[in-house]
Amino acid sequence: MQKTVIKEKLLGMTQAELIEAAKKCSLKAFVGKQLSDWIYKKRVHDWDQMVNVSKAARQALSEMYDLGVEAPVGKALSSDGTKKYLFSVTCPRGVADASGEIRYETSAVEAVMIPDEDRKTLCVSSQAGCKMGCKFCMTGRQGFHGNLSAADILNQFISIDESEGLTNTVFMGMGEPLDNYETVAKVIDILTADWGFGWSPKRITVSSIGVLPTLERYLKEQKCHLAISLHNPFPQERLEMMPVQKAYSITEIVRLIKQYDFSGQRRVSFEYTMFAGHNDTARHADALLKLLRGLECRVNLIRFHKIPDFPFESSSARNMEVFRDRLNENGLICTIRSSRGEDILAACGMLAGQHQQQ
Repeated sequence: MQKTVIKEKLLGMTQAELIEAAKKCSLKAFVGKQLSDWIYKKRVHDWDQMVNVSKAARQALSEMYDLGVEAPVGKALSSDGTKKYLFSVTCPRGVADASGEIRYETSAVEAVMIPDEDRKTLCVSSQAGCKMGCKFCMTGRQGFHGNLSAADILNQFISIDESEGLTNTVFMGMGEPLDNYETVAKVIDILTADWGFGWSPKRITVSSIGVLPTLERYLKEQKCHLAISLHNPFPQERLEMMPVQKAYSITEIVRLIKQYDFSGQRRVSFEYTMFAGHNDTARHADALLKLLRGLECRVNLIRFHKIPDFPFESSSARNMEVFRDRLNENGLICTIRSSRGEDILAACGMLAGQHQQQ
């Protein structure tokens, strides 16, 4: 742990907050609007790129604030074109001590850029590590090291090589997005605001294990897509691999989701990692059909990517196809998701703040 004082970052502020930041530096409100344009529209990396902001204003701002854009500390390129970026982040740990200072911990997080024809999707992290402890996930093995700030999350969008060409994002990287909901919601606001990135909510998907209190808020407050990590329709079997099942039952999660309308532009999907002999039988397929009956949704089957000290193996390609066909034949849309970036430890469940420099 290190004890330090960190400047507030402009990246991650809303336009209203940027206006207030300008005022704190004795600058006019319009400077705050200029900042939002430079940071979110033009995605500058340096104060000197803000050519219509006076040198004196830039000096005043830089003395009080950091811009907040920081280059990745590493990157790796997969044979399939997937690219993984490694970032160093500094997260607060607990509350201020007796002296009023907050302790911080430096951690590593990763983001993955996935190209697919005319799409470039960024898989972003929302936490350093994760509290959920899923036994088949490398991130969960790390434990929890802190929530990322809005600046930390948005930096994953702005500082990568493909920043200008990104078409979509999925909050499926390290951490549980709905365990850091206030910050994720703020990032979504910035991504979708006219003064921000100007993205449609249809370009954004948030994945969750099913944290019920904030899941309900997300369903009420957001228009983005939702993906739920399901992995087993039987509560007791799910609990054996996903400890969070004890607090947030998949039955209750689905019951809540069924109260909302997904017949329009917002979609809900269920992520289902396939383990040979453990969740890939006809019994499991039929239980899935029963659990999700009446809900307009999709199931995405995911090949399990082998990790150390976990004994399960992935289902065979043939078993995955049989499972998929059984669901489709009974009216539940199901697809097998392509595995990307496995050779650089960038595939589902493999993110652990590690990389192979290339």
